[in-house]
Amino acid sequence: MAHWLRFLHRGREGFGRLSGETIAIHHGDIFAGAEPTGETLPLAEITLLTPTAPSKIIALWNNFHALAAKLAVSVPAEPLYLMKAPSCAAASGSTVTRPPSYAGKVVYEGELGIVIGRRCSRVSPREAGDFIFGYTCVDDITALDLIAADPSFPQWVRAKSFDGFGPFGPVVATGLDPRQLTVRTLLNGQERQNYAVADMVFQPHELVSRLSHDMTLLPGDLICCGTSLGVGTIKEPVNTIEVTIEGIGTLTNGFVQETPAG
Repeated sequence: MAHWLRFLHRGREGFGRLSGETIAIHHGDIFAGAEPTGETLPLAEITLLTPTAPSKIIALWNNFHALAAKLAVSVPAEPLYLMKAPSCAAASGSTVTRPPSYAGKVVYEGELGIVIGRRCSRVSPREAGDFIFGYTCVDDITALDLIAADPSFPQWVRAKSFDGFGPFGPVVATGLDPRQLTVRTLLNGQERQNYAVADMVFQPHELVSRLSHDMTLLPGDLICCGTSLGVGTIKEPVNTIEVTIEGIGTLTNGFVQETPAG
């Protein structure tokens, strides 16, 4: 297993493998043929960036049996998904600010993220693993009241694409079996979600295969696998959201409320 991250150090971007509190700096292509430079950096001396710069962020809806049962909706016959703007991506450790144009409920959604490692088009589920670079933690933040604000047009993309509403990281972990993973979300130190990835309707390899038949997936693209029970509103003036997946790490972000413009 390897943990890959991108960072900013003294005004320069870099990437490398994390081992404990030390980063082994690499050069080349993080997805193909990255080579160690022999240099290292202490984790404490860098600023984390998002572990990839995705060309697109795909987010699943209704992809867990337990949540479908609670909502009394049918398990979908095919993946149901939307797109989040790549500009919403935020690194672990950053603080997300409520958009001044929106006064309604904002919710957290702790999720597993799939990171694509190779250009991927029309692959089978059996082939899909060869195109997955690894897995990461995601908080799919959502401006909940916007989705149904206009009865003529559900605003899923707007609700999920405000700046900062797509934190993921802190690393991409390779060599994991996603079916063994558990997603745990804490809001201000209180556990709100704790669910097994094995409850997914469409498991990662199946998701990659099906999505690749709709659109070409590119290296660095992020697929947010959907969430399960325990989604809730972020209410306090200052908040901390932590999404932990064993084998990957903990994505930590602040969320600060601001008074929306009148």
